[in-house]
Amino acid sequence: MVYKDGIKYKVRPVEDIKEDMLEAFDKYGRHVRTLFFPAGNTIAMKTDELCEICRYANELFPNLQRITVYGSSQYIAGKGPEGMKKLAKAGLSRIHVGLESGDDEILRLIKKGTDSEKQIAAGKYVMDAGIELSLYVILGIGGKQRTSQHAVQTARVLNRISPDFIRLRTFVPKINTPLLKDVMDGTFVMLGPHEVLRETAEIVKRLEVDSYLASDHYTNYINIEGQLPAAKERMLRIIEAAFQRSEEKFRPFFIGEQ
Repeated sequence: MVYKDGIKYKVRPVEDIKEDMLEAFDKYGRHVRTLFFPAGNTIAMKTDELCEICRYANELFPNLQRITVYGSSQYIAGKGPEGMKKLAKAGLSRIHVGLESGDDEILRLIKKGTDSEKQIAAGKYVMDAGIELSLYVILGIGGKQRTSQHAVQTARVLNRISPDFIRLRTFVPKINTPLLKDVMDGTFVMLGPHEVLRETAEIVKRLEVDSYLASDHYTNYINIEGQLPAAKERMLRIIEAAFQRSEEKFRPFFIGEQ
């Protein structure tokens, strides 16, 4: 939805990005501790150019502790293990990646552009390079048709990668998307609140990772968070308690507009 009708894709010149950082330095001075290079897929930038702005950021901000970007797994895979190590050495320290699902059929249906094995490979490249990895999972993205496969396969992929962070989001249909049309004509049957909770529990039960799991997002029906595996039983108790609430007590259905 976000990138379909807006400005066409381009990579900004390195010198322009450096000018932005200089402006930030003038405004915030030496106190900057974290830096995020935004846009939907910053990792698609040429490796040498991304390394250059990471190195420049560390030179400019002496107290900088973390540099973060978004990145699609297919572009991470394209850079390979050596490319990711090069970025780590330059100062890139965290990448947010949309896993969405570990089920290949769901990934095909939502046109993710990759499959589970490539996502696993990309995840391992990031982790092996010493860069923190934050993976996003969309609860309910398989609908009623593939909720079981989504839970089982997503847990499988997460277990193979064991990322630093697992972040849960719940599927919300958005305007101007093919999936909203499928929801409205009944081709895609969404999960209700209790079904999303059940799917969440199935994923959590199967996780064998050393990851911090968080679900602090407005799309979710409840918030569970903590360091796995220690927090698993507590999370499952919270989910079980939420089943005692009638579905009318959860947030209402809505269509996303941004």
